Amino acid sequence: MLAPASMKTVASADILAATGPVFDAISYHSYGGISSRCAVGPAASAGISSDKALSDDWLGRAEKMESFYADLRDKFEPGKPLWNTETAQTACGGDRWASTFLDSFRYLNQLGISAKRGVQVHMHNTLAASDYGLLDEKTYRPRPNYWAALAWRRLMGTTVLDAGPTSTPGLRLYAHCLRSQPGGVALLAINANTAASARIDLSAPSERYMLTSHELLDDTVLLNGTALELGPGDELPAFNGVPTRAGMVELAPASITFFAIEKADNPACR
Repeated sequence: MLAPASMKTVASADILAATGPVFDAISYHSYGGISSRCAVGPAASAGISSDKALSDDWLGRAEKMESFYADLRDKFEPGKPLWNTETAQTACGGDRWASTFLDSFRYLNQLGISAKRGVQVHMHNTLAASDYGLLDEKTYRPRPNYWAALAWRRLMGTTVLDAGPTSTPGLRLYAHCLRSQPGGVALLAINANTAASARIDLSAPSERYMLTSHELLDDTVLLNGTALELGPGDELPAFNGVPTRAGMVELAPASITFFAIEKADNPACR
């Protein structure tokens, strides 16, 4: 939201300079823009339309914001961890499409970037309120970002690995140790290209967990082609991967795919 014209703002650098090196961690909030419901006047240009949601500019904003606060940390509180204690699609409740599969690309890409750059805490706003909530606030039905968070939590461990470079337009790769599997590796491949497939070469067999949707603005997520839905008594559905051979693997356009490589035997993950 916009501050009243009479309200003075204080820069983060001025706050840190005035308080001195006394903090255990540097906490920051991260929003790539202001939602359309609040983007009026000078803030109107800060919004983001759904047709730009998979652009390099939009997906790269999380890294730019992290870099800003990392520079402040290094100057005023060197060595202290960074905590992202509030973030979501956009400030002020999120845009109307924040509750759809389209925003899962931003969410998981932000998790990957944050982990790669050493951010230790990542708090999503909110559990069940407004368009960016992980649950529908009236029905408590999981939204796409809930399923994205669940996939991340089940597969991506806390040790971050180097996924290597990629020159494929729209493809972003993140690698971690596989959670609860010594020696295993989890790879997250985000293909934000809506028109073309991407290909990656896997050196070992894996279990594939591909998240897609019939339409990017749908609120239903497909796991390997099957809709993710709560069962009786709100029981979570089965979360099964598809056995995938080593070698070249094709990533569908506008897809998010996790690979669990249990027998990677990565020394950093033992």
